[in-house]
Amino acid sequence: MPVIIWINGGFGAGKTTLAEELHRRLPDAIVYDPEQVGGMLWKFMRPNGDFQHLPSWRELVVATALSLRRHHADTLIVPMTLIRDAYRAEILGGLTDSGEDVLHVFLQLDADVLRQRINARVVCADNPAVDQSAREFCLSHVDAAVDAAARQPDGTLILRSDRLTPADLADEVLAAAGLSRVHEDGKTTRKARPRRP
Repeated sequence: MPVIIWINGGFGAGKTTLAEELHRRLPDAIVYDPEQVGGMLWKFMRPNGDFQHLPSWRELVVATALSLRRHHADTLIVPMTLIRDAYRAEILGGLTDSGEDVLHVFLQLDADVLRQRINARVVCADNPAVDQSAREFCLSHVDAAVDAAARQPDGTLILRSDRLTPADLADEVLAAAGLSRVHEDGKTTRKARPRRP
């Protein structure tokens, strides 16, 4: 049965790392980064703050996910921060209303750990100004991300990415999604599980 695994959480929570580990185990899955939709939109208009505020971004994120899942892969892995409740509801609701089975994962971390991870990473080594701007943007959203963990909807798989290794996180996600590990022949199997309401 097809599934979309949406990996949510603050900047620095480990979404990309988890997506990479899941993709390593599910090589036929597609990893879809909605940030690239935002980058595309900024090519058509003057960049202005957070592209998540654009209704066109949210609409295109859903449409692209649906198209990728229906035409190209049974499993879609989507690492993307959605800490605004209304945006999360609009996007995930758009997917489920279209008949998709969505496993929503939220990686929870304390604010201090998120800040340490953000300060330790380099986004753009060739351009220190861009790197600093990206860091400041991420740091400005730390408190909101921490607060968002308590407001996740029922059915969300909440995991502590500072207490589990990427492999352990992937085990939890695969179990919740009803997906088995990759077999030696590269095939995956999916266990039946009831659809969430």
